[in-house]
Amino acid sequence: MATQTASSSSSSSSSSSWKYDVFLSFCGVDTRKTFTDHLYTALKQKGIITFRDDEKLEQGKYISAKLLKAIEESKYAIVVLSPNYASSRWCLIELAKIVGCMKEIGLTVLLVFYHLDPSDLRNQMGSLVEAFAKHENDPKVSTEDVQA
Repeated sequence: MATQTASSSSSSSSSSSWKYDVFLSFCGVDTRKTFTDHLYTALKQKGIITFRDDEKLEQGKYISAKLLKAIEESKYAIVVLSPNYASSRWCLIELAKIVGCMKEIGLTVLLVFYHLDPSDLRNQMGSLVEAFAKHENDPKVSTEDVQA
């Protein structure tokens, strides 16, 4: 019985190490007031603690460090890939951090294709791939982020 209690307490302590259940990564222009807003509301109604940039951060603050920390403090990341997602430098930085956390700390990532064909990504064609190619020539974007 003591062993059962010890394993129960260790599993609850590991689950309490997460500040957020879910980190939502999305391109605001494409989905903030539509799909992502509905998804966020549904997750909240189910009691799932969800980080969304416009919900937790004060306007005018430098948000990159807070966003990156929120990714590290999340158990899951839901990435809503939309037509303008890969065009956003900010989304690219988020995605690179998500991929890094997936490899380093076991972050579970769920992809949602919103008005995109998943085969375009798989076959490396379409707007997502074109946007990544543009970032490769952008001096404001690190090569490591594009490669990730």
